[in-house]
Amino acid sequence: MTLLLLQFLTGLTNAMFLFLVASGLSLIFGVTRIINFAHGSFFMLGAYMAASLAAVLPGGAGGYYLGLLLASLAVALLGGLVELLLLRRIYRSAPLYQLLLTFALVLVMADAVRLFWGPENRLGPPPPGLSGSLPILDQQFPTYDLAILLLGPSVAAGLWWLLYRTRWGILIRAATADREMVGALGVKESWLFTGVFVLGSWLAGLAGALQMPRQALTTVLDSTVIAEAFVVVVVGGMGSPFGALLGAVLIGLLQAFGILWLPREFHMVIVFLLMAIVLIFRPWGLLGRPLQSDRGEGGWVPETSRWAGNPGWAAGGIALLLLLLPPLLPTFFVWLLVEILAFALFAASLQLLIGSGGMISFGHAAYFGLGAYGAALWMQQGGLPMPVAFLLGPLAALGAALIFGLFCVRLSGVYFAMLTLAFAQIAYAVVHQWYDLTGGDNGLLGVWPASALATPLRYYYLALLAGGIGLAFLGRVTDSPFGVTLRATRDHARRCEALGVNVRAHQLLAFSVAGLCAGLGGTIFVFLKGGAFPDYLGIPVSVESLAMVLLGGMQSLWGAPVGAALYLFLDTVITRSTGYWQAALGGILILLVLSFPRGVGGWLAGKTSREGSPDG
Repeated sequence: MTLLLLQFLTGLTNAMFLFLVASGLSLIFGVTRIINFAHGSFFMLGAYMAASLAAVLPGGAGGYYLGLLLASLAVALLGGLVELLLLRRIYRSAPLYQLLLTFALVLVMADAVRLFWGPENRLGPPPPGLSGSLPILDQQFPTYDLAILLLGPSVAAGLWWLLYRTRWGILIRAATADREMVGALGVKESWLFTGVFVLGSWLAGLAGALQMPRQALTTVLDSTVIAEAFVVVVVGGMGSPFGALLGAVLIGLLQAFGILWLPREFHMVIVFLLMAIVLIFRPWGLLGRPLQSDRGEGGWVPETSRWAGNPGWAAGGIALLLLLLPPLLPTFFVWLLVEILAFALFAASLQLLIGSGGMISFGHAAYFGLGAYGAALWMQQGGLPMPVAFLLGPLAALGAALIFGLFCVRLSGVYFAMLTLAFAQIAYAVVHQWYDLTGGDNGLLGVWPASALATPLRYYYLALLAGGIGLAFLGRVTDSPFGVTLRATRDHARRCEALGVNVRAHQLLAFSVAGLCAGLGGTIFVFLKGGAFPDYLGIPVSVESLAMVLLGGMQSLWGAPVGAALYLFLDTVITRSTGYWQAALGGILILLVLSFPRGVGGWLAGKTSREGSPDG
């Protein structure tokens, strides 16, 4: 009984931190419709700043807690600057480009933390006056955790007063329900957006500052907390800060008791399984409200077309170079070309979903990673020869895409995107913790090409053959009557249904084709790296694939390989040039988003069409 009570209190304490982070994320999304991947970075900055300020400010306990407050305010100011200087410049662009910009900010802030505080893990100073413990049923419970249990509801009460008893709060709730109507009534949306971004950033910074004495500070705090924050926001209801409170309590208790009652392999899965169940049966969350229509709600899918220009001659020239040039290149560049081929296929499969189907996936890395694990397991556990494992590896991704897709295609817009994220995190959690099958976080090692294909050049030509077939297949699907119908369902789903088109069947087939081709990209990649690791299924890889598609432009299928090549080239050059490659890559991505909001491919296509027009 005592153990259960202590686990209950521990779960509630963790829930308060999740509530602070998720309520800010929910407010920002509700008003601006931005999926802010940088929100976890604000949490991490709050923790590091609080540790530094609390250690140097004089005044004992007063200086310590003043440092925590100042750290959260500094993060709020930084959030305001980000919105004013960066996000405000691309509000007219599709929200997916805003998402790419926030991902770039994650890279920049991660290296900023390494630069100012170093890469080593740190421990924050203990909280004066609250560093001890109190007896509860003959067991000791941390005093600081009890203080957090009181502070969390106090912050929730303050948010309630702000949202329901102030004019600004009424405007926030009105913008969450109908942003366009608020603008039509004369409210200056830009400053409302800035204020909400400041408030949300402050809540994230406050959560990080308060968590600082309880948790070791690492440079991956951002990715850890953002996944849990997304779960809380989805379960409680996107745009509902009090739904975030309910979701945080549910997730905190589920995590606390899951460790006790569930096998090690599955106690992480249950959290994301709850997220998936809520999305399937109540996509707007337990306390949320349905958003506006997926297509009209903020323009999630940028304007796309079947083909931008005629890339036939360019594709032929590139294919000829890929055939003839590699024997003249150093080994490093041959391996780089293999990696580009793997990710070009991965990105092109995602482009089929987004560009042709209007389906935004936040979890496409699941199929890339499952293709890699499928090939590795066929080879190591099944004892199959490498060429056979290479051919069968993508079937694991296809199977997962069929199963997950059955549920995903029931939804649309941001709900579809969040459900793909939930399923991807379920797959990641299983792979990460099923040590007997997947090796857990150690991965599967020794996955190398067969001796006949072991030389870099031979494996390159195998990758070129597989990647070329995959890209040609995707191009054929895009250009087929099925692809035309898929684009029609993207633009006019209800009209297609009225004409007798089975919209869900078309979307499920597209989802399965995309999963199969992403799995083939993962299979190419696993034999390049010699091992399969859980990171292949992680959120960063999914966001990288989105970045590749958006960089190349969604106006045509060939934009995705262009974006993949550009992204990996920049990544490779910067990594070899500086230790702070993430910041440099993030800065370049920010410049590209601000300069080419339709992607490099879209900009080139627009430039070509203008030059070819009668007006010249």
